[in-house]
Amino acid sequence: MKSFFCLSLLTIGLTACTIGPDYVRPDIVAPKEWKSISQNQQIQWQTAKPQDNSPKPKWWEVYEDATLNNLEEQCLKENQSIIIALAKIDQANAGLKTRAAAQLPIVQGGALAADGKISAGRPLTNYATPNQTTTQFDLKPFVAVSYEFDWLGKIRRDVESATANVNQAKYDFENVKLIMTAQLAQLYFTIRQTEEEIKILQSISQLQTKSLSTITKRYENGLANQSEVDLQNSALKVTLAQVEILKGQRSVQENSLASMVGVPAPSFRLPPGSLPNQVPNIPKVIPSSLLERRPDIASAERAMAAANAQIGVAKAAYYPSLLLAPSFIGFEATAVENLFLIPQLIWSIGLSATQTIFDGGRIQGGVNLAKASYTASVASYRQTILSAFQETQDALGNLEQISQARSNVDNALLSQNRALKISNLRYEAGLDNISIKLLTEQNQLNIARTATQYKGTQLITSIALIKALGGSWETSPTSQLTR
Repeated sequence: MKSFFCLSLLTIGLTACTIGPDYVRPDIVAPKEWKSISQNQQIQWQTAKPQDNSPKPKWWEVYEDATLNNLEEQCLKENQSIIIALAKIDQANAGLKTRAAAQLPIVQGGALAADGKISAGRPLTNYATPNQTTTQFDLKPFVAVSYEFDWLGKIRRDVESATANVNQAKYDFENVKLIMTAQLAQLYFTIRQTEEEIKILQSISQLQTKSLSTITKRYENGLANQSEVDLQNSALKVTLAQVEILKGQRSVQENSLASMVGVPAPSFRLPPGSLPNQVPNIPKVIPSSLLERRPDIASAERAMAAANAQIGVAKAAYYPSLLLAPSFIGFEATAVENLFLIPQLIWSIGLSATQTIFDGGRIQGGVNLAKASYTASVASYRQTILSAFQETQDALGNLEQISQARSNVDNALLSQNRALKISNLRYEAGLDNISIKLLTEQNQLNIARTATQYKGTQLITSIALIKALGGSWETSPTSQLTR
């Protein structure tokens, strides 16, 4: 009998298999090239191996702004969304540990101690021998072992799924970091753009004040009418109102920045600063690996792997479960001094098998649910990649258009600066009056404000492209962007 039992266990171990489909990542058709609004420039697509495990660079350092660098480092440490994502990795690891433990036997220790009296009036076991009243002490320490044989690979599939969940949590963590750092950088440049616009509007208001003073004197001397004074005063008030609106926006933006770096808004102050003068250049070729290392794509791929493994877990319910239980070894005696003698040794070992005969379709429903979850995860994975293509194409197109628009505005500003120099010379020569000079200066400042807006938009859009490409557009994770 013992030989048969051992042979049965050996057979189970040798014939063990893993139920359910093995995971294979679906193929994705990549575009041949990116669309470009310029006929002379075509940003090509270059195939490469996936790099979703590649180190993520501190991409914000390419802007060479010390204040931004410090804010990003503080965000990585104190941002609550990042802390939550990190805690979810711990949760996933705990789940993996729980599932992996099912591959090992459960060992429990226990002891039974009882002292009782047996009645003399109990039913007889031998009619020739009368019962007697007996007081008896019973001591039984034991070690119990139970173990589920994973002969179909159900537990292995469950561990496979949990492992994928851990990796998914890690990629989710990287994705949250990418999103938070990108949002912070965009908000930071928005604040700097607002500050520069406030300075320009304040300069415009000063010119408008001078112009108002000039027109008022002309009015007092009978050289201008009241409508000219009213029009200039109205223009000044509108400019001052715009300054106040921008100051309010800057305050709200600063409060949002405070929350992102984990500081209460009333306690946070961002010193004044300015926008960088240059934006990182875009390379002519963008390899596919830059999209494949996006953490959200890697997360969706791991979710797909986890769902695939759950199909095997669900299918295992069709087959019998084999359990080594209850099995124990111990000692039993009526006196402590005799407890550990060989005759007091007790043991039990057994193998149980259970098979569901009828469940009203519950198992089939579980399998269908697992298959549907996998189908949904595949669609989610593909949609994530499609969204990555869209975000990258949008960012490339927007950045190209903004760059061209900014170039035109910068050229317009150069022309206006030349016009301002000529106006100053004409004023000093007595050929133009102060009103024409002030109007030329105001036009120059208005164009400068537009140039600032385009510069800020260009910087913010460049961050959108960096985010769309998973944290950088460099093919080497350790290199910086070309300036």
